[in-house]
Amino acid sequence: MSSAGTAAMAGTPMDPAAATLLVEMGGDPRGALARRLTAALVEDADLVLGAAAEHREAAVRLSPLWALRRAFTLREFGRLLRPEDAVGAREPAERAAALVSGAAARRGTDGNLADDDDVADPYGAPIRVAREAAARIAEPVERIAAAVLGPLPATGTPHADER
Repeated sequence: MSSAGTAAMAGTPMDPAAATLLVEMGGDPRGALARRLTAALVEDADLVLGAAAEHREAAVRLSPLWALRRAFTLREFGRLLRPEDAVGAREPAERAAALVSGAAARRGTDGNLADDDDVADPYGAPIRVAREAAARIAEPVERIAAAVLGPLPATGTPHADER
């Protein structure tokens, strides 16, 4: 997993409000530096998630054939994925590939309007605005993570992330 921005100034540190929220959520912002999204990064990704439609569109412009079926907004992918698409897939990478294929096939057919798929960029905004953005991000991230990681084994064996 990696991150890049469509308008990032390479080498700049994470926004202070975002770093504060990341620490509050148990993350570590140390060493996080911005980098610009490139065609090579898009083509090396199995899934590209943008905060807003403009980010998805930027990925598709960089590599249309590759990104068209692999680039989504975060909230769009969370809305379109169905855990049942990954039934029978045992490893997270295999589950993720199945979820991406299912979501791509479902795009435009789910009857939902994409009006609520964008997350506003809180860069430089007050912490309150950053918290609102974080809340809009957390819900689909939790849904995606649960679908990719899959159900815990029935044997009681800890999930790979819990070992």
